Amino acid sequence: MAGKLTLDDLKKAAKSGEIDTVLAVLVDMQGRLMGKRFQIEFFLDSAHKETHSCNYLLATDMEMMTVDGYKSTSWEAGYGDYTMKPDLSTLRRVPWLEGTALVLCDVLDHRTHADVPHSPRAILKRQVARLEAIGLKPMMATELEFFLFRESYEEAQENCHSGMTPISAYNEDYHIFQTTKEENVMRALRNGLQGADIPVENSKGEADAGQEEINVRYADALTMADRHVIIKNATKEIAWSKGRSVSFMAKWNDKAAGNSSHIHQSLWSLDGKPMFFDEKVKYGMSDLMRNYVAGLLHHASEITCFLAPNINSYKRFMAGTFAPTKAIWSMDNRTAGYRVCGDGTKSVRVECRVGGADLNPYLAMSALLAAGIDGIENKRELEPEFVGDAYGGKEAREIPATLRAATTELDGSKMLRAAFGDDVIDHYVHAARFEQLEFDRRVTDWEVARGFERA
Repeated sequence: MAGKLTLDDLKKAAKSGEIDTVLAVLVDMQGRLMGKRFQIEFFLDSAHKETHSCNYLLATDMEMMTVDGYKSTSWEAGYGDYTMKPDLSTLRRVPWLEGTALVLCDVLDHRTHADVPHSPRAILKRQVARLEAIGLKPMMATELEFFLFRESYEEAQENCHSGMTPISAYNEDYHIFQTTKEENVMRALRNGLQGADIPVENSKGEADAGQEEINVRYADALTMADRHVIIKNATKEIAWSKGRSVSFMAKWNDKAAGNSSHIHQSLWSLDGKPMFFDEKVKYGMSDLMRNYVAGLLHHASEITCFLAPNINSYKRFMAGTFAPTKAIWSMDNRTAGYRVCGDGTKSVRVECRVGGADLNPYLAMSALLAAGIDGIENKRELEPEFVGDAYGGKEAREIPATLRAATTELDGSKMLRAAFGDDVIDHYVHAARFEQLEFDRRVTDWEVARGFERA
């Protein structure tokens, strides 16, 4: 596909002057791209083999604060280096940045060159390998939602992110005329991604004023996670270049809809057969699929922290907003946390609707796969489907309502500790508890407005 580069392609582009800069990036705990801009001559001379970064990059909060208490790194240990190993299969052009290419890096221990176990890409690769060992390949797609604003990021910062103006004045779900007004950003995004080896399906207006959705082709899990983080970065960079800003917050405003990142999942054989499909049974859901979905539901509370990693993530779980509140499965039902789509066809799959657009795709996908693998290994029986409005399901399994509750579930998960390792789970539990601590000690605008005079 156009946009994909081999190392030989890059050498030719360097010689012609077409590309002069290479972004070598890792993915941090929050799912952001961190790394260096290499002059192409140096990248081709040595950095295509490996480079280095400070190991605090996988032990900070959203503000890049060096958080105390991590086992993996600390002031006492001196905050040494990680090795960044470029995965040259991810090398691609970045059409929206002049003369630029990008490559994703695996994060390795500086001394042993083993994968750093809590690095998001390594966690996902481990779950993919578990499935490959039993002859299965996970295929996934993420649907990303975001809000597009008239103000630039700089204007938003100057105004303390108050009084932001969504790009449209009304709910633009599927609206063609309104989305025509936004095409200077969205067309640049679609074409930019397509030119960066990310095959785009479509963009559309979403269910609120100024809300957008971008959809790309499904792929194997690791490729999809790689695409996801590049899509988010591209959206921000392209909006910024047009004098606009975007937000992937799960809930940017309590009066607006939330931003989701639905994750579609299916398992295939290594030779390309859809293993979730069995034409002889109801809905075409094979026994394998039923076991997998049963695993998702059995461990739904434990995996929520990786689907909703921030305090703000839980503001999205409100009845009547198309964001779920119940971790149940249902057939083609957008009120359910787990929706089965494509029934009766080879495309039958399960869509997890729990995650917000603020999730880290590697961690979210890893947690879902680990839960599904547990369902397969233990041949868990799928509970009866939920029919009707899940918001009103009084006996239905609830999604944890706060980060505090989800962190407790994560900490106590024997399944995830077995799948990821104790040190990895402890690492992310520590991150979640710090996030909670930081919020708990803050005084919010809501509290001041409510209590300044009346308390």
